[in-house]
Order: sequence, then C-alpha cells, then structure tokens
Amino acid sequence: MSFYLFFSGGFAGGVLGGMGMGGGTLLIPLLTLVLGLPQAAAQGVNLLSFLPMSLLALSVHAKNGLLAKEGLWQFVLPALLFSALGAGVAVVLPAKLLGKGFGLFLILLSAVPLSSAFRGEREN
Repeated sequence: MSFYLFFSGGFAGGVLGGMGMGGGTLLIPLLTLVLGLPQAAAQGVNLLSFLPMSLLALSVHAKNGLLAKEGLWQFVLPALLFSALGAGVAVVLPAKLLGKGFGLFLILLSAVPLSSAFRGEREN
C-alpha cells in the first residue's frame, strides 16, 4: 500500500513542481501525516526529490523560452544563502515546532488567493 502512496505523492508532487508551484506543499504533508515520517526527514526527502524534478522542469521551460533572466542573480544569491541558513535552523528546531511552522506557512500561502477570490480579483 505504501508504494502506491509514495508513487501517487511523487506523481502529484512532480506535476505541481513541473508547473512551478512547489511539489513539497503536497509531498511533505503526505510523508508526515499519511506515511508517518518525521518532519525533518520529509523535508529532506522533498529536497532530494526536488533536484532532478526542478532540473527537468527548468530545461523544458528554457526550451520553450519561458525563463526571465533579468534580475536572476539578485534572486538566486540571497536564496542560496538563506536556504543554507534555513536548513541549519531546521536541523536544530524540535520536530513539533517545525511541523507547526510548515502548517502556518501553508495556511498563509492559501490565504492570499483565497482573499483575492473574495475581493473578486483575478490572478493573471
């Protein structure tokens, strides 16, 4: 049974990641809530699965001319720095706090499009 859960989670995460939406928003809750992995392990699995998925998606988007290269390094360099900082913090935080922080992040992430829907705004 767990093979099918892992497979469907990988499939859904791959589709979301390929569209640039972040497969971890689905993969991490699946790994922690359904399959019982600790939060830190689920985040590690997500990061490991993200590497080949993002490289493939990046090559497809580049081939189709969908990459904006202006300001790339102003975005990438701080992202690299703060991802290392975030990984260091995640290692020392208790799993319960890490899980609650991720849950809060997902709630805030969903609040933006939800509030736009109630105001009648359309996203491009």
